[in-house]
Amino acid sequence: MSKPRRQAPSQYVLAVEATEWLTPHLVRVIAAGDSLAGFADNGHTDAYVKLLFVDPEVGGEPPYDLAALRATLPPERQPVVRTYTVRWVDRSAGRLAIDFVTHGDTGVAAVWAARAVPGDRLVVSGPGGAYTPDPDAWHLLAGDLSALPAIAAALEALPGRASGVAYLEVGDQADILDLKCPEQVTAHWLINPDPADTAFLARAVDGGQWPAAGAAGPVQVFAHGERESIKAIRKVLHERGIPRERISISGYWARGRTEDVFQAEKREPIGRID
Repeated sequence: MSKPRRQAPSQYVLAVEATEWLTPHLVRVIAAGDSLAGFADNGHTDAYVKLLFVDPEVGGEPPYDLAALRATLPPERQPVVRTYTVRWVDRSAGRLAIDFVTHGDTGVAAVWAARAVPGDRLVVSGPGGAYTPDPDAWHLLAGDLSALPAIAAALEALPGRASGVAYLEVGDQADILDLKCPEQVTAHWLINPDPADTAFLARAVDGGQWPAAGAAGPVQVFAHGERESIKAIRKVLHERGIPRERISISGYWARGRTEDVFQAEKREPIGRID
């Protein structure tokens, strides 16, 4: 007996409403569409969507049958799928914001975002997600600009009594933003002068603030960003005895890798964090 076909996630067809350069390397795209009234609230602050880039000459109109397109199109015309965190969504107004880290003229999604103008179409599916801040925990959040949307959303979701620390790695002073944090959560912006120093963030985490024994609830960790940097943080967490079930951790990208190579390597030893 054949297995039932897995149901494809919902697709939302949106139109760019506005773009805003938050920093020289971070652009926010606000897109709108009536279909967002049905966009699920999964309760996770790292809620993410899949952005679907399909050549209109071969893909037709959305919603797309990605399985059919992948089975019939040549490699150079295959649909491109990229994963991005939702910065915020307003279902009643039918609006959604996604922040994109830009890095020149390479790639697909970031280049699209940097050039987007009102009226451009954006097709997304989702949402996914897995991390929800424990209101009774002591929080450690760490990442680079790629993790900033999820970290900022987590900080905003914390109750005012929450305590902890956030470490945010950037390459330039101009990429520092004001973040809304509970009074007892300290955000540290760390400028890394050497992009090849993948232990930079891990050293800050290891040598930084930790709760005194019995002074706060159990530690909960959210650490995401460049793969090798996150591997170094994982080693610190292991040495400090943080239980795996209290850790949300993954690489969002890998230095020197295209997105497609990075995704393929996730199935190989080099791509594993744990």
